[in-house]
Amino acid sequence: MMKSTLFCLFGIVFVTFGQERMDIDNNSGADSLEYHLVWSDEFDKDGIPDPQKWTYETGFVRNEELQWYQPDNAFCENGLLIIEGVREVVPNPGFDPNSNDWRKSRKEATYTSASVTTKGLHAWTYGRFEVKAKIKTQPGLWPAIWTLGYGQPWPVGGEIDIMEYYDHSILANVAWAGKEKTIWDDTKRSMSHFGDEKWDERFHVWRMDWDSESIKLYVDDELLNSTNLSQTLNERGEVVNPFHIPHFLILNLAIGGKAGGDPSKTPFPSRYEIDYVRIYQSKPKQ
Repeated sequence: MMKSTLFCLFGIVFVTFGQERMDIDNNSGADSLEYHLVWSDEFDKDGIPDPQKWTYETGFVRNEELQWYQPDNAFCENGLLIIEGVREVVPNPGFDPNSNDWRKSRKEATYTSASVTTKGLHAWTYGRFEVKAKIKTQPGLWPAIWTLGYGQPWPVGGEIDIMEYYDHSILANVAWAGKEKTIWDDTKRSMSHFGDEKWDERFHVWRMDWDSESIKLYVDDELLNSTNLSQTLNERGEVVNPFHIPHFLILNLAIGGKAGGDPSKTPFPSRYEIDYVRIYQSKPKQ
């Protein structure tokens, strides 16, 4: 998702952020293990997303995207988390016409959307992550399910794109820090690959299987990308391998920007619908 650059056995560790406590679940990824559900959200209660599980990114955030992120665009309805992109004009309270920072030099945003994240609340090392969701595959939309390494700058903390859509394609990516540029192990599948003209009218299950040896990314049980973690060594920063540290989860709908494309002819509002998020970790089989 962050393509703006040049390119226990599980234990629970408690980390305090002011009045918040964050649980970090560490899983060994050893052989002869079976998965057990350790965290989930079924979005069964209408209203705002559970504040014990989710917080928000706000404003202009990354990739020179067009949307202004705001909490109002994320809500639970009929057993779904809805992230809604809206074509509307909102002022930029940090506007500075003399700034060289695109986040400040824009007087207003012409779209709004939402980005929900477990940052500061929950993070996990290893496990099976499953997200059932429905996305619209239209120009200018950039929905994603992804993770970032906790407590580290990007890309030193690593990035796992369980799902991205843009440029009429589904992507599954893993990224870490090269000496000067970001190193990407990425896969891109054109929508024609799936052979279904009504693909975006259906829900699909995205899955990550992550252990100490590899990251495997799937959609509807089709393997899209497999990354050998013996090769994901950072060439800078304090973390040797960013995929042996806790990662937090992000669900967002970006609009436009460096990769999202032109949304001007896409109908809005546009909904990214999430049925559930389930995270499993493993322990020895009985």
